[in-house]
Amino acid sequence: MTYRVLATDKLAPEGVEVFRGSPEIEFDSKPGMPPAELAAVIGTYDALVMRSGTRVTAETLREPGRLRVIGRAGIGVDNIDVATATKKGIVVMNTPGGNNVTTAEHTITLMLALARWIPQADASLHAGKWERNKFEGSEVCNKTLGVVGLGNIGTIVAERAQGLRMRIIAFDPFITAEAAARLKVELVTLDELYARADFITIHTPLTPETRGLVNRAALAKMKKGVRLVNCARGGIVDEQDLAAAITSGHVAGAALDVFVEEPPPADHPLLRLPQVIATPHLGASTSEAQVNVAVAIAEQVTKFLLRGEVESAVNMPSVSREMLGLLRPHLSLGEKLGSLLAQLSPEAVTELSVEYAGQVAELDWRPVTNAILRGLLSPFLDAAVNYVNAPAIARERGIKVREARASQSSAFVNSIKVSVVRASATHEVEGALFGSNILRLVRINDFYMEAVPEGYVLMLNNRDVPGVVGRVGTLLGARGINIAGLELGRERIGGRAISFFHVDDTVPESVLAELRQSPDIISAQLLKL
Repeated sequence: MTYRVLATDKLAPEGVEVFRGSPEIEFDSKPGMPPAELAAVIGTYDALVMRSGTRVTAETLREPGRLRVIGRAGIGVDNIDVATATKKGIVVMNTPGGNNVTTAEHTITLMLALARWIPQADASLHAGKWERNKFEGSEVCNKTLGVVGLGNIGTIVAERAQGLRMRIIAFDPFITAEAAARLKVELVTLDELYARADFITIHTPLTPETRGLVNRAALAKMKKGVRLVNCARGGIVDEQDLAAAITSGHVAGAALDVFVEEPPPADHPLLRLPQVIATPHLGASTSEAQVNVAVAIAEQVTKFLLRGEVESAVNMPSVSREMLGLLRPHLSLGEKLGSLLAQLSPEAVTELSVEYAGQVAELDWRPVTNAILRGLLSPFLDAAVNYVNAPAIARERGIKVREARASQSSAFVNSIKVSVVRASATHEVEGALFGSNILRLVRINDFYMEAVPEGYVLMLNNRDVPGVVGRVGTLLGARGINIAGLELGRERIGGRAISFFHVDDTVPESVLAELRQSPDIISAQLLKL
């Protein structure tokens, strides 16, 4: 049998040779293919190989035909509609370790260039000027570096910065103090990092939780004269707010490798500021990294097509096709439960316990536990967590994982109960599978309910008194926010209650603040499941 592979971005020749070296594979390279053309032909290929230049949307996958796997030569999969691919049964793979060192080195390079005005001084000298006094820099030795996100890249940056004799503090809600201590890093809150750091570097993925993380309010909390580096993802830093903070003199400068819109417009406010160093998304752009990720994804895709082996998949475990059919709904439910627990509190998790009941308890549940860990760990890690590396990442972060079969029969044919231990509290959620593929959230801590774990959810903890639901609905309607569904749970009549308002799109922080001002609403939080 011949398998057809399409590459829509340029791959290093070494990766192409892996494909061409397999007689069973027919390889086509068509970089820069327009979206409509890609959607028209994608169903005639077994595999799609891409980098950051291609976007795979729901429309692209509307008629996937024979497509079975999408391979991303790199870490980020934010340019792939993974949810749609999963529903269509398409495996999405990435190469999480291929460019870690390269991106970390670029971060250190930008930090040093920012401290010493290297690009500005170079441009001045090339213009025939000799302005030694204009470009007085700052030493990094004995300065405090704040690392937001201690994933693979953040950890390498911390290690390299220690060699520069910098003091390293870090914020990462998914790493314990003990794990940070092994890295010789002081774990602090985000606000403390902002207040203490002379340099700040960002190493988180772009998620609903991290979008706009560094905004006007965050910048105001930073030490005057701070310097900011972002080699992670555009959108984590609010570009307009950063430009204003630099213009005011509160932020001394910034070095950016990523932007919300790439390439950024020529009149971008940050590009007009002399205190800003900008590079065109070069974090992974070294010859070594390009070879590494090209060869890695070529080998992964080839193994999958020829032998059915799944490696570094972000949406599928390494199991047989038959077992995958049985586990698929449980994997989805497990990942959603993990994601929900991650969003309930920003504190580090020290222990995770999973209890399986019903038919799922008779299967090999280890892939489901890995799915739970992926949902729990993904929000603040710079490298994509997948079904293969999730247990190792949990161990590195000091999280103890316990799995068990329920000691007594469950009220549901299939159910998964997950609890996490944090410094200040323990949170527990439970999900159930109705029929063959109907997922439901049936409990959050002490509240029983039957909620659909899907999309944007406005979660309220409120007092069980008349009128709360009506007032919330009126406020959301006045703010142009459409309610798609509603589920309720309560501990007892007149006690505390929980409300799930399903909404069509994100809810602005200003609306959440309005809701929290109500005397009957204890807390208001936006979830993305």
